[in-house]
Amino acid sequence: MAATKDPRPCSIADALALVGEKYSLLVLREVCLGNGRFDQLVRNIGAPRDVLATRLRRLVDAGILVKHAYSERPQRFEYRPTQAGLELEPVLMTLKDWGDRHLRNGADLPMVVKHSCGSELVPQVTCRACGVPVRHEDLTAHPKVPGWTVSGPTAAQGLSSYSR
Repeated sequence: MAATKDPRPCSIADALALVGEKYSLLVLREVCLGNGRFDQLVRNIGAPRDVLATRLRRLVDAGILVKHAYSERPQRFEYRPTQAGLELEPVLMTLKDWGDRHLRNGADLPMVVKHSCGSELVPQVTCRACGVPVRHEDLTAHPKVPGWTVSGPTAAQGLSSYSR
């Protein structure tokens, strides 16, 4: 069996390296709900304080959240989403919808999100160019990184053998 030195270059992997950890996404959920103070985040997420502080620092450093002082004495901060953070909200809504349908079977939903039209939000990914809903069978991937195809690295990528 062959393996490469490095995994496939991928924007999904890059995004998950930043926000793919459970508490990071839950921080985003709470901040998007307007709960950006540390004590609110601890209470609503259930993360250990040191873990939460680390995640908050990382999200601020990445430009997903911004720290805003709400008290000078004592000095206290709340966290607010940047534009990049707000652009992750549809991802959260899509994950919520998937969990509602596949893990809760639509029953005993812990939260309903309503759109400004008054209806319950049911997120749907559409093609920006034509407006048609995205379906798996309509997608074709075109790798742009030299040495990679859809099925994996080419021989030029430098395959190395390993055994189990």
